[in-house]
Amino acid sequence: MDRENLEGGQIASPLLVHGRADNEGDGGCNSSVGNGVDGIKSDTSSTTVLVLSTCVACCGSYVFGAAVGYSSPAQSGIVDDLGLSVAQYSVFGSILSIGALLAGVMSGKTADLLGRRCTMGFSEIFSIVGWLAIAFSQGAWCLYLGRLSLGYGIGLLSYVVPVYIAEITPRNLRGGFTTVNQLMISCGLSMTYLIGTFVSWRALSLIGTIPCVLQLLSLFFTPESPRWLAMVGRWSDCEAALQCLRGKNANISEEVAEIREYTEILQQFSKPTILDLFQRKYAYSLVVGVGLMVLQQVGGVNAIGYYASAIFESAGFPSNIGTIAIAVVQVPMNLLGVLLMDVSGRRPLLMYSAAGTCLSSFLIGLSYLLKGFQVWTELTPIIAVVGVVVFRGMFALGMGGIPWVMMSEIFPINMKMLGGSLVTAVNWFGTWIIAYAFNFLMDWSSEGTFFMFAIGGGLTVVFVAKVVPETKGRTLEEIQATMNPIIAT
Repeated sequence: MDRENLEGGQIASPLLVHGRADNEGDGGCNSSVGNGVDGIKSDTSSTTVLVLSTCVACCGSYVFGAAVGYSSPAQSGIVDDLGLSVAQYSVFGSILSIGALLAGVMSGKTADLLGRRCTMGFSEIFSIVGWLAIAFSQGAWCLYLGRLSLGYGIGLLSYVVPVYIAEITPRNLRGGFTTVNQLMISCGLSMTYLIGTFVSWRALSLIGTIPCVLQLLSLFFTPESPRWLAMVGRWSDCEAALQCLRGKNANISEEVAEIREYTEILQQFSKPTILDLFQRKYAYSLVVGVGLMVLQQVGGVNAIGYYASAIFESAGFPSNIGTIAIAVVQVPMNLLGVLLMDVSGRRPLLMYSAAGTCLSSFLIGLSYLLKGFQVWTELTPIIAVVGVVVFRGMFALGMGGIPWVMMSEIFPINMKMLGGSLVTAVNWFGTWIIAYAFNFLMDWSSEGTFFMFAIGGGLTVVFVAKVVPETKGRTLEEIQATMNPIIAT
C-alpha cells in the first residue's frame, strides 16, 4: 500500500470507522447490528456507555454555550457596576474569541498529545479559572483575563468534543450524536439567557462553574477514544475501551484487527506538516471546512449571541422577554436538527438554516430602517424580536452544528489534527472580528449591519448548494475517497 493511497484517504481507515464489528447487545448496554455498505455489517445501535460518554463530552458543549451567551444578560450589570465604556465592554465580549483562537491553533496537537479525554479535562480547568476570575473581578483587567482564560478553555472544547464523539460512534449514528454537541451549546446559551434575567452577573458566573466541575469529575469514569489509544500504541486499552463502548458481549475482533492494520501502515510515514495540508489533493476539504466556518460568522450569529439584550433594547423591546423567547425557541429547533441530521442529510438542513438566518437578518435590518423613518413605530420592536428569535432558531437547526460535524468528517486521519486546528482557528478569528466590531457597526448603521448579515446568509445558501457534499450515511473512508481523490504525482 503506497503513500498516495494513505494520504488520499482511499484506504479503509479503521481509525475513522465506527462500529464495523458484529455487535450483540447485553443487559444494560443493548446493541444491534444492521447491514452496511457492500453487505458489511457496520451499523450499530447505541449502548449505555456510548450515550453516557457522549453526555459527559457534551457538558463541555454546555460550557461553550454558557460562555458565549454570558455577555448578553450580564452587559448592563457589568457596565453599571464597573463603569465600563462601550469600547471596554466590546473588548470583554470579544476577548473570549482571542483565547479560543489561541486554543484553536493548538487544539489538534493538544488532543493528539494528551488524548481526547485529558484535553477535555485540561480545558475545563481553564474554564473554571475564567469563571471565577470574572465572578470576583473588581475592574476591567480582571474581567479581561477571566474571559481570556474561559475562551481558551472553550476553544479546546470546540475542537475535541465533536472529534471525540465522532470517533466513538457508529457511522449510522455519527451525525445525530455529533450534533448533540450543538444542542448542548444551545442549551448552555439558552439557560444562561434565562438564568441571567433573574440573577446578578457575578452569580451567573459562579453558576457557570457547575457544568465545568461536573465534566471534570465525570471524565474519570469515561472511556478514552479507542482510535486515539491505537494511535499511541496502547493496544490493550484500545480493546478495553472499544469493548466498553460496543457492549460487553460484542464481537470487536474484526474492528480491532482493522485498527491495528491501519495503525501499522500509518506509522510507516512521517508526520505531515502544515504545508502538507495545502496540497491540491486536500483543497476540497479545506474549501468546505474553512468556507462553512467563515460563512457561519459572516451571517452574524455571534453578534446576536453576544449582544442579544442590547439589540432588543435598541429596538425598543424588553430585553428580558426577548432573551426568554430565544431560550424557549432555540433548544427545540436544535433538537429537531439532531433528529433530522441522519434522515434528511447535512446539505438540506444547511440550506434551510442559512435561508432562515438570511430572512430573519433582513427582518431585523428592516425594523431598524422603519424605526429610522418613523414608520410603523408600533410594529418595529415586534419585527426586531421576531427576527432575532427566528434567527437563533434557524441557526440552531443546522448552521450551528453541521459545520462542526463536517469538520470531523471531511479530513483524512493523517490530516485531521492540522485541518481541524486550522478550521477551528478560522472560526474563532471570525468570531473575534464580528464580536469586537458589532457595537461599532451598530453605531455606524444598525440596518446596514443586519442587511450585511442577510447577504452572508444568502451567500451560504449558494455555497452549500454548489460546493458542500452530502455525507449522510457514508463511511468516513467513502467521504475521503470523494473529497480527496488520489492525484498522480
